[in-house]
Amino acid sequence: MVNRDQVAGLAKQLKGSVKKAAGKATGNRRVQAEGAADKIAGKMQKAYGDMKDKLRKVL
Repeated sequence: MVNRDQVAGLAKQLKGSVKKAAGKATGNRRVQAEGAADKIAGKMQKAYGDMKDKLRKVL
């Protein structure tokens, strides 16, 4: 079962990837760095959602 944190985390990762690529294409380092940060935040949120899902299955 997929929970809200997993979906939101994947969406943030996608947004971060697009933002990072746009920053790289335009030469804007700030946008590129923001994209990388969004991608990392998305990975963390998805991991949190995965952990919640595993705990729910155990309990």
